[in-house]
This record gives sequence, C-alpha cells and structure tokens, in this order.
Amino acid sequence: MSIDQDVETRHILDCFRDRLKRVIQVEPLLDQLHFLGQDRRDKIRAKSRADGDISAAALLIDELIQTQHEKGWSRELITALETARCTHAVNYVLNSPPDPTVEAENDSCVRLIDLMHLTLVNMKTGDVCAHCCSLELLTLEDQENIMKATENHGNINGARVLLRRLVKNEAGWFSKFLQALEETEHRDLVRELRGEPCNEDESMSVETHEFRTVEEGEPTCLALAKETDPVLNGSMPVLSANSSLLSEDLDSSVDSGVLDASAENEDVDMYKGQEEEEGDLTEEGDPTEDDEPSASKRTVELRDYQMEVARPALEEKNIIICLPTGSGKTRVAVYITKEHLERKKQMGQPGKVVVLVNKVPLVEQHYKAEFGRFLKHQYSVERVSGASQLKISFPQIIEQNDIIICTAQILENSLAKAKNGDEDGIKLSQFTLMVIDECHHTKKGNAYNHIMIRYLKQKHKNQLLKKQDKSPAPIPQILGLTASPGVGGAMSQQMAEQHILQICANLDAFTIKTKTLGEEEAKTPYKRIARAEGRKEDPFGDVIKKIMDEIHTHADLLPLCEPGTQNYEQWAVQKEQNAAKEENQKVRVCAEHLRHYNEALHQSNTIRMSDAFRFLDKYHNEELKTKSSPDEEGTVTITDTERFLFTLFKDKKAKLEELMGKPEYENNNLAQLKSIILKEFSTRALARGIIFTQTRLSAIALCQWIQGNPKFDEVGVSASYLIGGGDQSVVKPMTAAEQKDVLQRFRKGEINLLIATTVAEEGLDIAECNVVIRYGLVTNEVAMIQARGRGRAEDSSYTLVAEAGSGVAERESVNEYREKMMSKAIAKICKMNRADYEKKIREFQIQAIMEEKVKIKKKQQKGMMKESPSKISLSCRQCSVFVSSGQHLEIIENMHHVNVNEQFSKLFIVRENASLQERLLDYETNGVIACKNCGQQWGSMMLYKSIECPCLHIKNFVVTYGSKKKTFSKWSELPIRFPAFDYTQHADLLVEDSEEDDMDVD
Repeated sequence: MSIDQDVETRHILDCFRDRLKRVIQVEPLLDQLHFLGQDRRDKIRAKSRADGDISAAALLIDELIQTQHEKGWSRELITALETARCTHAVNYVLNSPPDPTVEAENDSCVRLIDLMHLTLVNMKTGDVCAHCCSLELLTLEDQENIMKATENHGNINGARVLLRRLVKNEAGWFSKFLQALEETEHRDLVRELRGEPCNEDESMSVETHEFRTVEEGEPTCLALAKETDPVLNGSMPVLSANSSLLSEDLDSSVDSGVLDASAENEDVDMYKGQEEEEGDLTEEGDPTEDDEPSASKRTVELRDYQMEVARPALEEKNIIICLPTGSGKTRVAVYITKEHLERKKQMGQPGKVVVLVNKVPLVEQHYKAEFGRFLKHQYSVERVSGASQLKISFPQIIEQNDIIICTAQILENSLAKAKNGDEDGIKLSQFTLMVIDECHHTKKGNAYNHIMIRYLKQKHKNQLLKKQDKSPAPIPQILGLTASPGVGGAMSQQMAEQHILQICANLDAFTIKTKTLGEEEAKTPYKRIARAEGRKEDPFGDVIKKIMDEIHTHADLLPLCEPGTQNYEQWAVQKEQNAAKEENQKVRVCAEHLRHYNEALHQSNTIRMSDAFRFLDKYHNEELKTKSSPDEEGTVTITDTERFLFTLFKDKKAKLEELMGKPEYENNNLAQLKSIILKEFSTRALARGIIFTQTRLSAIALCQWIQGNPKFDEVGVSASYLIGGGDQSVVKPMTAAEQKDVLQRFRKGEINLLIATTVAEEGLDIAECNVVIRYGLVTNEVAMIQARGRGRAEDSSYTLVAEAGSGVAERESVNEYREKMMSKAIAKICKMNRADYEKKIREFQIQAIMEEKVKIKKKQQKGMMKESPSKISLSCRQCSVFVSSGQHLEIIENMHHVNVNEQFSKLFIVRENASLQERLLDYETNGVIACKNCGQQWGSMMLYKSIECPCLHIKNFVVTYGSKKKTFSKWSELPIRFPAFDYTQHADLLVEDSEEDDMDVD
C-alpha cells in the first residue's frame, strides 16, 4: 500500500474508533501485528488483562493512529485482522461499513444478549461452544479459551467469555447463535430471546406456529428471532453481571463531518434517548403532550370514570380494571403507582412496583408513553428491556429502582432462581405492588400464572403462619389490567361467570372494576357485516376438487366432509397418522398430498387463485427434489402412488395456470373488500385503516394485490403488510426492524393501510385508525374486542367481510353474544355477596395450588418410569423400511438422539436443506439426512466435538413399542431411558480407522 493509503487508514480508524474498539479481538490480533514494537504490544496486553478488551482495543487504536510505522503497515493491519477472524472490523477499516439498517439491527442483537446475560450464562457452555464453533461463530482458539475458562473458573465464567466473543462477529451471528441454542435444546432461552412466552405462543403473530427443534423438526428460521424483542424496536436496557458487551453508547461510531464517505454510511442510532422519542408514542386514548417543557411539570390526572375504577386499588385492595381499549387503563395504573409509592413514603415504609407485560415491545412503550413519562422526575423508573445499558444484575436493578417494567418471563426466571437458591434470584416479597398488563392471559401455562401461583402459595402459607403466631412473608398488592377477560368459550351465562371468577382467583382480586363509558368517553366504531355472495362458478376450485377425487379413488378413501374445510384438514391428518402406523404407504402419501390441495382450496377462497397455484407448485417441486439422490450411489425409489400423484398435478398444471389468469373467476370476497376500501378512502378526508387477516400468506398476498391495482392508487391508498415473529415453514417472518419501520411510516402517514395478522390486535401502540376491516377472520370475543378497539378515531367503521354461508358472520354473532355474556357476568360478580365471592375465589385458588402440586409430582414420577431402549425399534414413516433398534440410539447431553452405528450409515443419504435456503436465511443449515429408499427426511447431521452424528427426529418415524406401532411428535413422549453418548469410545474408533487408512496409503 502507498503512504497515502496509510494516511487514509489512520483517518478511517479515527472515524470508526467507537465501532472498532467493540469488534476487535485484541489478543489474537496482537500476535499478527509485527510492525508494532514488542513493548507496545505488551503494554496493550497488560491493559487487556487489567481493564478488558474494549479498553485495550481503544489503546491499540491510539497506538495505530498516533505512532509512526513502516510503510505499508495498513496492509499488514488488514491481513492481521483477517487472520484473527475480525471480519467485522475489516469492513470498517476498508471504509465499507455495513448498511445502517443492518448495523442498527446488529446493535439491537448485542443489546439483547447483554440484557439476557444473567439467563444466558446458565447455558451448557461446552455444548453451545462446540455448536458455535461448527457454525464458524468461534475459532478453535476461541473454543480453547472458553473451555479453559470453564474448567478453571466454572460454567458461568466460560459462558461470559463465549458471549463477549460472540458479539464481535459481523452481522448475521445472532441467528446462528439461536441455531446453536436450539440444537443444544435450550428452548426456553430461544423463546426468551425471541420475546415469546415459554408455554404459550404470544409472539406477535396470528398463526399457531409449529415450534420445531433440531431434534423434532427441520432447523427453524432463527434469523427472525431478534424481531420479537424491541430491543429492536427502539431502545432497550441492558443488564449484565460483570459484563462488558456494551460499555459505552453506540451512537457515535462515525463523525460525519470528518469522512466524506460517511454521509452514506453514517451510523443509525436505534436507541435515541427517551426524551427524543417521547413524542413518537402515545398513551391509550391520549395524545402525547409534546409541548410540555419538562417531565417535572407533568401531572397524572384522571377522568371521573377512571378515578371510580381506581378507588379500591387506592385502598390497597387487589383489583382487576376492565376498560375498553383507548380508555386509558395504563394511565390509571400510573396514577395508582404514584399514589402507592407516595403513601409508602409517608408511612416510612419501602415501596417498590413491578409492571409486567406479556410482549417485549410493551416494555419500552409503557416506559416512554406512561410510567417513565409521568413518574421519572419523582421516582427511579427502569425497564428491563430497553437501552439504558446498566452494568448491573437484575436483582440490583430491582434493589436500586422504585418502578421496574419488564416481561413476565424475566421475572419468573428470577423467581425460579431464588427458589433454587441462586444468588441472582429475587423474591415476591421485594415488591409492594405488581401491575399485570393484559391480565386475561393469567391462565394455565402462561408466565403470568406461574408468577401468581407462587403468590398464592405464599398467601396460603402466610395464613398458616398467622395461626402459628409467626410473622408472614410480605406479598405485593396486585393490579390487573385488561380490555376484555373474555368468557373462555363459555356456552352459558353460568360458565361465563365461572371463567371470570377463575381469572379473579388467579389474580387474587378483591373485585373486578369496569365502567360503561358515555358517548364523549367511548370511541366505539360503527359496525357492519359485508357479506359476499358465493361464487357462481369456480372452475379453478373444480379442477382441484377433481384432482382430490382422483386421489380418493386411487387410495380407496371416502371423506365424510367437504374439501376446503377445517374438518377435511383434520380428517386428512388423522388418515396420514393411521396409515403410517399401519404401514399403508399408499394412503399415507395420498393423505399428505390431499392436505396441501385442501389448503390451496382454502387459499383460492380467500386470496387470489394465482397465490393458491404458486403454493401447490412449490410443494410439488420440493417433493420432487426429495426423490433425487445427491450422489451416484443409488436412486431414491419413487413408488407407483408417488408417480401417480406427480403426474396428476403435472397433467392439470396447465389448466390451473390458464384459469388463474381469468379475473371473472376470482372469489367475491376480494370484490367486496375492494368495494369497501375504495368507498372508505374516497369518502373520508383522511382515511387510515387496518385489515386483519388470518395468515401471513394472506397478509402478503392481499398487500401485493392492493399495490398492483391502479384503482387503489387513484384514491390514495398506500399499503403495507405487518406480520409477526416465530418460525413458519411457508412464509418468512418480518424482522423487528421491518416491523418498526412499517409502524413508524404508518404513524407518519406515509402508509395509510396496514394489512396485518393479529400481531396488531393487542397491546402494540398503533396510530389511531378510522377504518378497521376483519377479512374473513373470526376467532374469539377477546380478539374481536381488541381488533374493534383499533378504531379509536372519531367516526370509525368496523367491517367484517364474510362469504355468505361460510359461518364467519355467524361466529361473529356468537362473539357479540359472548361479549354481552361477559358484561353481564362481570356485573353479576360485582354484585355477589362478599362471603360467597370469597368462598368461590378460595376454592379456585386451592384447586390451582393442588393442580400445580400434582403436575410436579407426575413430572417426577415420569422421570422414574423410563424403560430399556430394547423395547422399541424405528421404521421409516413413509416406506416402512426398518431403520434402527432402540439399542443403537444414544443421547448427547440429554438432548440429541443419535445413531452412529456403521450399519445405520448405509441406510440414509445427506442433502442440503433446500427449503430453508430458499427462504434466504443468513446462516448455513445442517445437512438433512433422508431415507435412501424413499427420500423421507429422518433428521439432520450434527457435528459434536468433531464427530459427525446423525440426529434423528422422532416425528419422521413409526415406533414399534412392544407389539404396538405408534407415532410421536417429541422424544420426551417416549418413556425410554437412552444411554449417554460415549464420546471416548467413538473417538477411539475413528482414530483407529484413520490409522488403518494411513497404513493402506503407505
């Protein structure tokens, strides 16, 4: 390199100083920097040992900039960075930083790791380290350092070293790390990092996703995990215990006035200070007061109806507040919190409030729009899910702050740690008030309910302590917030009352407070049902039904329900399962194809025929790929039935393509939707709307339909879709950055029509709308109330588009009836005799505590009843060929079921996972192992400490258990105790084989 290049490199190092010091790995880099004198390198190493890598990297950068070096040192620096695997740093030094959006999203991931530090350090470090190494997240030197730290100082210390090294990778590392966690069975960690509850799918999406692990399904689309935590969504606090992942702000990576090229590559700060962004978020029903000069002058004022529902809580009673969306429930909670802390202060008692939410975006939303906005001038308010970058543990955050806003799962994890004697745990007795947002989720399996079970156990224990004249443990006051507790599918008024009483018992509520709002207070949209006439002709659907009829005839199947319905789907699933156990491969494969044709019929009735055709075409192309062998060792067998099915679609493909191009045959639902959108947007001065639809596929397809139709453009429609997170095999989810961008553009008016799954129904702060449409989507009364509540603007409309005879309109009527049942039930419960109410509540609570004890006992007993592996054998689910005896199965780290038997290796082929590659994931997936005979996927190939181990997924096999054949979805369902994988034995065998090969070569 020229001297000019050396000068330019100094300039670049100075500009990107703050970025570089976080991504440089000092120790391995110093070994390569021979142009630096030994004294200087020793000085930097000493700095690293004393103050950590970031401080040492800062000193190194100073040395590079301020000291004269021999000509061409910049080229040596880049080579050294590449050799040390500091690829992220190389891009900056070459003045090619990542795209600002990518960089900002990467910052989000780093913050999320730091936030979850306390939980992540409890991972099985050795196992995760090995997987990260195989995914090229870590070098062999990194692995050696991590394992050395683990051996010398324990698992947690090793995990800390791993995490510090991990975040220095270039963008894309986060999804690979999640893959490593998934493959090592750290499912709870994966869910937490995604922002999902551990036991219930509330991950910002409408669909029920099939959560598949490396062992129980193909590798999941982990690149999207970061989206569910709005660490990504704006600003997120960071916890760490002795962590140095983020020691300084990330908002000064480049000085735009110094580097000419930096205008295009300027660092985008996703984590603006709370004062900057306060104007972006609004409280339910109340605009943000941007003109207020300072937080210190903000006061919390309640309307009369708000004060009325708050009164029992101000008297220190546990209550549930049930108010419609947009009526200011959270503002009431802020007022109650303020009064609670002031009262404690006056009494000379400590006060501490925890605000629990069920979705990560709500942490930041509640902080900026409500609790932080109104109370931070008087009390210390912190959110455990934002951008405060606190270098302290969660217990310290609890100790040092008056108000803590966090997800329920984070609190539950810490409570569980305390029960297990962990120093990082906390106790319920540390809080004096617990606010539970969207408290209707306090039911079995939910994190809210796990926390409340702990509360109820302590409450009933306290009653026993009082009888024994002993001091009870303090427990917090409970405040629940909801727009609708629902009726839990109740069919009668009595059942509705039981459901609401159950929620009251779960929350230990003294009462449930609600209020019918007046016209001035309520913003209830005008509601109508738009019924679309059924198709007079459906030649596209007729062709699909004829294909299905031919399959019925071929397999001698006689369905008892109409194709295109949910009942038919259930029938086909049951047929496939039974046929697999009976080794009837003709029926099994036919049932699988019928399921996909049934889905295509459903799609053609809700979205375009072309969307349904593309779905079928993709499925058949992927199935054909499974019938090709990756090598020339042999050909995968295609059965006569499979050949019949492939030929059948091929013969009808041209006809389907011809019909999908004829708009006169499209379903009338689309025509009805088009009419409504055009009317709303042409008659309103300023229209802003949301269309709720059932699946991600339909949301994207409807958006494409609207964007491609000039009629919508003429009335000013600017559309975009909003879908949620979590893995799904058909549609790639949105990242958090994409979600945030769409919502911001919607708020600013750049987009005026959102097509969304039910990610947008509950909790998220979405700008006021005056047009709400539910497109053929009816779930339950809670979802109906939540969706309707999105129409907060004046003169709003709420429209349900339903095909005549589909039952959608009728189900909406049932939901309306249940809503009335709910209101009556709440009113009746409020009027119950106090003694009767308390008796009922106590009965439900005792039942909940007993059920929890029984559940724990069963879990313990289940672990003691495991049988020998010789009791089972596996056969291929598709072709029924014998695969393996249970005696040849071993388990790695109590997670992965592998078979390294030499005979087994002759039965499968290994191929790339094409379907995941087509989804443009930013990580390389493991190879798929598949049946050499029929191509059925069996599992994946994993690398464990340099040994390739075929990992089996039980759902792909039929298990012969004794004399019975069964199918399972998880290994945990199988009551068998498998032996641990003997690494030493298998490693020795590999070494012997290698030595024999070397002798043969000699």
